[in-house]
Amino acid sequence: MAVTVVHPYKPVFDSSSKVLILGTIASPKSRENGFYYTHPQNRFWRVVSDILSYPLPQNNSERIKLLLDNNIAIWDVLHSCTISGADDSSIKDPVCNDISYVLNQADIKAIFTTGKTAYKLYNKYCLKDTGFPAICLPSTSPANCRCTYDELKKEYQIILKYLK
Repeated sequence: MAVTVVHPYKPVFDSSSKVLILGTIASPKSRENGFYYTHPQNRFWRVVSDILSYPLPQNNSERIKLLLDNNIAIWDVLHSCTISGADDSSIKDPVCNDISYVLNQADIKAIFTTGKTAYKLYNKYCLKDTGFPAICLPSTSPANCRCTYDELKKEYQIILKYLK
């Protein structure tokens, strides 16, 4: 059943952030847990901590510390939409976040999306306003079973060159 979802939390960033990682919109499990990528089988935090050689964060304050210590910002492309569960292909009536909110306050060198849907939505609705092309990375969602953990790690390594 489709429901209207309004994004429940703010972006994580500070003025030192160099990389902005954008998802689509928080999944039901992430909304329940109050933070980005917190479905137990989502591989985002494991991949990011591994490529940074940083301890795997165990709670939301440790996740924020990992991001800010490493100059990474995260947010989602969508402010609201109608969606069935966590099925990005069911998204209707998308309303985007104002990505310039982060871009105007941080020293962003690259924008990445976690998956094709976030990438398509960013290009369709945000790129004309930001003028900042995004790079599409594979989704870390458990629904993306085609991509192995090692493949994810290899793809996400590109982030490192923008953090220097």
